[in-house]
Amino acid sequence: MPTNEISKIFENFLEKESLFIEKKVLQASYTPEELIHRDEEIKQLAKILAPALRTEKPSNVFLYGKTGTGKTVTAQYTAAEITKISKEKNIPIIVVYVNCKLSRIADTEYRVIAQLAREFGKNIPPTGLPTDEVYKIFFQTIDHEKQLIILILDEIDQLVKKVGDEIIYNLTRINTSLKNSQLSIIGISNDLVFTDHLDPRVKSSLSEEEIIFPPYNAIQLQDILRRRAERAFKKGVINQGVIEKCAAYAAREHGDARRALELLRVAGEVAERNGEQQVTITHIDAAEEKIERDRVIDIVKTQPKQQQTTLFAIFSLYAEKKNVMYTGDVYDVYKTSCKKVGLQPLTQRRVSDIIGELDMLGIINAKVISKGRFGRTREISVAIPQSIKPKIITILQQSLNVD
Repeated sequence: MPTNEISKIFENFLEKESLFIEKKVLQASYTPEELIHRDEEIKQLAKILAPALRTEKPSNVFLYGKTGTGKTVTAQYTAAEITKISKEKNIPIIVVYVNCKLSRIADTEYRVIAQLAREFGKNIPPTGLPTDEVYKIFFQTIDHEKQLIILILDEIDQLVKKVGDEIIYNLTRINTSLKNSQLSIIGISNDLVFTDHLDPRVKSSLSEEEIIFPPYNAIQLQDILRRRAERAFKKGVINQGVIEKCAAYAAREHGDARRALELLRVAGEVAERNGEQQVTITHIDAAEEKIERDRVIDIVKTQPKQQQTTLFAIFSLYAEKKNVMYTGDVYDVYKTSCKKVGLQPLTQRRVSDIIGELDMLGIINAKVISKGRFGRTREISVAIPQSIKPKIITILQQSLNVD
């Protein structure tokens, strides 16, 4: 495209009046001044953290619930309040937040501890030192003065998947090595059974307290959306029925407030891009399709090779007009695909587990059915929209280097 045409697009954009006042209000990272429909959870967390104001170590606490149920925003909101009071009263409380899903921070034990040290002003090279030495530097860095540290580990289950649970054990036992400082952990996870898979000694030291976050219902989601929309959009931009439709979509997705806010933001962007003055239900439908497409593509791109190979086997069978298939069918094609890719095939039981994981991600539907004396199997079908299937197949072919 000629540069003058690109310039024209940018100039036209600047000439148009935006529908938004403050778009960041609709982003997942935004912490509102007032958090609604999470009073009980905030109270529970505040009571657990309150001893920090007497420089007593609070219990470690574990927040869990499905995506978009307010876990992260509750932790950050409560932590911000205790930080504000600690500053007013000159109490040495430090809050550190780490998103364990970010690969550049949390893909190795070394990097996580190095990142934590950086939060306290100590630069550690990205590689090159023994992990024990990195721990030692971190301990010395935080222990040079009296302070109480609240460490928020968001998506802690992702960290354990990548590096194992030894790091959690080390962090929960850190206080035995500290003379001046104390450290408490707030762990956050979308995986409701995450702690079941932890080493018992890790589980007992991490989950001293637990707070469960139930999904929001449609009415609660409408309240959240209305409050955010008032700050995010200019008056009169949101058409009648838009908030309700957003809430209904998100309530269907297990009461996911994050998804509802994203849907409203993307709908606003779609309307703005089209040069329209109002956000309508039609824009919500377009935003839903776009978000779903982007979500699935992102998931497929970031899956490990074994998961991608299993998915490739499912799509290969789907291409043969097998709309419904079974674990055994998929496993046969998977083994053939492994030879092409150069992977060591996993057992059928492990592939069945991967099929279950892909089902949880919403890419396929995998229903467990009984075959009488022949045992149980999974009945598998593809769950993603028809329009993005060719794109997914291309991504898998490129990633696995197969035709």
